[in-house]
Amino acid sequence: MTFLAIDVGNTRLKWALHSAPRRDATVLAQGVEFLENIEKLAEGGWAKLPHPTHMLGCAVAGDVVRRRVEDQMEPWDVSAQWVVASSTEDGLTNGYDHPARLGADRWVAMVGARHRVLTQGPACPVVVVMVGTAVTVDAIDTHGRFLGGLILPGHGIMLRALESGTAGLHVPTGNVVEFPTNTSDALTSGGTYAIAGAIERMVQHLRQRCGTEPRCIMTGGAGWKMAPTMSVPFELVDNLLFDGLLEMAARRFG
Repeated sequence: MTFLAIDVGNTRLKWALHSAPRRDATVLAQGVEFLENIEKLAEGGWAKLPHPTHMLGCAVAGDVVRRRVEDQMEPWDVSAQWVVASSTEDGLTNGYDHPARLGADRWVAMVGARHRVLTQGPACPVVVVMVGTAVTVDAIDTHGRFLGGLILPGHGIMLRALESGTAGLHVPTGNVVEFPTNTSDALTSGGTYAIAGAIERMVQHLRQRCGTEPRCIMTGGAGWKMAPTMSVPFELVDNLLFDGLLEMAARRFG
């Protein structure tokens, strides 16, 4: 019973075919496509795949992109199922004002992070960070309640916003340094430290709320950029959304 997990972000689509819908299943194949190349999947990366028995995905890019993905799945006799945030999911409680409006990727990442923590030790608060086109910083208390989170622009959006809104800032990306002495380094350092500051502030808020030290779990294509600048301990997890999708799939299809 093979299982296809799909993560459609703002820029790229990541997919992985597993031998079963559970977290310890073998990865049979995986790949990444930019959104503009979705139409190449059926004759490219998916052409020789065993037909998946089940599929579960999360997408932030909208209905049009989801339909494009489903079109590539037509040769398979499998129903496309997409995650929508709910009030509860597998021990996690959604504290958003309107639970269904929470981004599916954030919800899936939190499910994955919560289970990662519980399999490694006792329950504790968790800050879940995704660093991509946008950055999200979400807080879960010890009991598995999502308390709320932050959304801020990623590195690229920050730089483009400054370049478009400020004269003379068309400069190459610089380095992250403590005391920048040129404009390139000042832009790159400013954006990176802004993201780091948001993460550190959420860790502080959650520590004060729960009275214990939170775990910080980070994922996303640009997560590695944050590693040298973080002042709080964190774990960088490459495929946190796949972990969450597998946990959800185990209960839907297992």
